[in-house]
Amino acid sequence: MTAPEGLRWDAVVVGAGFAGSLVAKRLGDQGWRVLVLEAGHGGSSPEGAHLDAVEAYRSAHLKVPNSPYRESMAAPSPGMHDVDGYLVQNGPLPYGSGYLRANGGTGLAWTGLAPRMHPEDFRAGDFGHGRNWPLGYDDIEPYYRAAEREIGVSGDAEEQHTAIGLPFPDGYRFPMRAIPQSYLDQVMTKTLDGSAVQDPGADDPVRLQVVTTPHARNGLPDPSYDSGAGYRPAPGPHQPDQGMLCQGHASCVPICPSQAKYTPLKTQTRWGPSVTLVTQAIVTRVRIGADGRAAGVEYQSCRDDTAEVVTRSVDADLVVLAAHAIENAKLLLASEAANSSDQVGRNLMDHPVLLTWGLMPQQVGAYRGPGSTSGLEGFRFGAARARRAPFRVEIGNWGWTWALGPPDQRVADLLCNGGPDGQGLFGTRLRQRLGDRIGREFAFQFEMEQDADPTNRVTIDPRHRDALGNPRPVLHYDLSDYVKRGIAAAKSVSDQLFDLLGAEDHTSFEPGPDWPGYFEFEGRPYAYRAAGHGAGTHIMGDSPATSVVDGWQRCWDHPNLYAVGCGSMPTVATSNPSLTMAALALRSSEEMHRDLLGQRRIASAAPLP
Repeated sequence: MTAPEGLRWDAVVVGAGFAGSLVAKRLGDQGWRVLVLEAGHGGSSPEGAHLDAVEAYRSAHLKVPNSPYRESMAAPSPGMHDVDGYLVQNGPLPYGSGYLRANGGTGLAWTGLAPRMHPEDFRAGDFGHGRNWPLGYDDIEPYYRAAEREIGVSGDAEEQHTAIGLPFPDGYRFPMRAIPQSYLDQVMTKTLDGSAVQDPGADDPVRLQVVTTPHARNGLPDPSYDSGAGYRPAPGPHQPDQGMLCQGHASCVPICPSQAKYTPLKTQTRWGPSVTLVTQAIVTRVRIGADGRAAGVEYQSCRDDTAEVVTRSVDADLVVLAAHAIENAKLLLASEAANSSDQVGRNLMDHPVLLTWGLMPQQVGAYRGPGSTSGLEGFRFGAARARRAPFRVEIGNWGWTWALGPPDQRVADLLCNGGPDGQGLFGTRLRQRLGDRIGREFAFQFEMEQDADPTNRVTIDPRHRDALGNPRPVLHYDLSDYVKRGIAAAKSVSDQLFDLLGAEDHTSFEPGPDWPGYFEFEGRPYAYRAAGHGAGTHIMGDSPATSVVDGWQRCWDHPNLYAVGCGSMPTVATSNPSLTMAALALRSSEEMHRDLLGQRRIASAAPLP
């Protein structure tokens, strides 16, 4: 559909992903007329979109993160580690994170991990690297709780407090109990808990403890949640009553068939009647008036089944950009908006991930359940972060998939030269070897904090355009020595973990197309994968001279223009950023409501909580 002609909207939201869907719901709940413009495809309904995606994934030959979701020729989605696609790579190292341009955004294909940031993460600048936030953990803590309710988080608050030091209100419980540890987690716990390793960046050994990770997927509801009111998991599209528990499908990336994992489609099913969604609507410009206020947006209405492209314009009292860190920056640059600080597009960040992989001495039940259910958290905080990038360690349940591809590639290797004489294995010998090897596969995933560096940036160039003539993002990306020292420290920690576990280390990095993130540091080879956690580009701060948005994610230069999402984050920290993005979106929605009330009061607007 297209937006109704001639209607002035209270708010127009660009992007129907994580942040955009939450903002639209909150504003719609308060009575405002909200138009959501999504560049990618959407089904005829949220129900149809999910069922179509499950079937597309089931029949796909390559089960990559974007495989369930219909590709748009007009709004292409950059794939993970696709260094020669939609993104123009101009940096010393590739920015390998992809994102999904479809209704629901990258929130369709995310892992579902939902840890909070550590209080230290909001003041990274105090450690001499990156920036401080204009708000602290205490400012965002109530919105963490609101986000955990909205997206449905399973976890153990007491464990998160004692093991990591996260502050919670007295008696707080997550809506649902923690997702159970995998068998691999249990083996790790038995072997590692209470041991210690030496972090090259730390003065003292780091004590090890395997800690369960909060997940935005349905576990068992906690009857003590909300002072005994309990929690009812929200149903996904086409689920009539309540959400299903996690079934352990092990396809969380890219799709959860049972919809136990949260996606923005769940929020969209609860949108009120004042929210309107238009898909295949590619916003090309924010219209800025002579008074410096955003007047609305222009967008291209484009259907893949026709050659017709129609440019339309909509008016709104409030404009909210929620289209991903890279797309938000591209749109602001194309609009020549919000850039008096010269920070739009700068400080592009991700979580560079060091992967190490090997074989446990016993069977560990690989390739079952979510990709990671527990981790080692002791490297996220402390004085060592002044010397090297902090990191958290995910224990990987999906074997060597992220490092070397799915198990069928090991089948091919054994067929060709798996025998002791270099000849191939077949029949019973092949089945026995596969059962032994694949069942012992495991990996560690070290997610690094990347410091905000203004030279890592998104720009646009008229020489690089997409099929509709719109600018493609041009990226300059590199890793600082601070991050590389973190990666080197993580590899040292990994070596010690393998020794404690008695595991065979098969980790190997070589330059070439399999490892585009290859580099050498202090004479040793390393490589990183991208986590898909794009951040920075419209960075938050306490001064219009040094940042793009204020603590409410409102552009300093335009009082009714917001840029929301991970692009606002001054630090990407070490935790998966989606929960923090959701909390920020809910917090900013309150300020948007106040802004709209200040412009013109409506009788149906709900009071602030």
